[in-house]
Amino acid sequence: MRSPLASLSADDRALLRRRLRTPLITFAALLALLAVNVTLGATLPFRHVWIVELLVVTAMVAIILLVSMEVRREPPLIRLFACLGFFWVAILFGMTLTDYLGR
Repeated sequence: MRSPLASLSADDRALLRRRLRTPLITFAALLALLAVNVTLGATLPFRHVWIVELLVVTAMVAIILLVSMEVRREPPLIRLFACLGFFWVAILFGMTLTDYLGR
């Protein structure tokens, strides 16, 4: 049985590689940042490691907004709602942490 990629022309394969480059690099960057965050959380190398973890999470959110959601190419109203959505998730996460840490 032949591979589906074998039936593609050289130009089609080059186009496929160009189209998949950004999602694969984004995936690798998010996976690497997640590994950094998990490692920092598991080892706790210094007292205020949560600040570094918060910066890593902020970088992950920025990558998702700018690359995966392609907010840079959208009209201003969609950018506003995308940012408001992440802000709302941050509020909900903060309320959950307040309940969890307050007990």
